[in-house]
Amino acid sequence: MSGEVGAAAFKAQCLQIIDRVSRDRQSVTITKRGRPVAILSAVPGTAPSPFGAMQGSVLGYDGPFEPAADPLDWNAVR
Repeated sequence: MSGEVGAAAFKAQCLQIIDRVSRDRQSVTITKRGRPVAILSAVPGTAPSPFGAMQGSVLGYDGPFEPAADPLDWNAVR
């Protein structure tokens, strides 16, 4: 979606545009007869929750009961 939308299109697709602004965190300028009249933006400080953000990203794991990495290769303690 572009950062600019006409007032008639905004009226017809208001809820979809609001959802998209909330999800993408990108402002949309609403125009009337080509002139900007309003800006719709997400509320600052209300980022989407990180819980569940990675859901469905792991499609398979061959050894679920084996360690993911060799602990001796870790460099965090040294």
